[in-house]
Amino acid sequence: MAVKYTKNFLDKLENIFASSEYHLRYEKGNFKSGYCILKETKIVIVNKYFTLEGKINALLDLLKTLDFNPQSFENQKQQDFLIELKQTELKL
Repeated sequence: MAVKYTKNFLDKLENIFASSEYHLRYEKGNFKSGYCILKETKIVIVNKYFTLEGKINALLDLLKTLDFNPQSFENQKQQDFLIELKQTELKL
């Protein structure tokens, strides 16, 4: 699966976070990598001034960092999407 830099693809990534235990927020700030993780409160903050491509890349990096388990999601489409993303990472 190729990464698509579209609003729809960003929405799918955001839905993964919405279904997880992490809260995703877009805030302004000086983040070197474009995001920061507050693990105690399970909040993920992405730089809101990032371009669409930057936001997608930051969320993909976060998915690797947080290592979500596809089976922990109730929605089958989200499970399939997450599995596809993980397989894509292996091919890189």
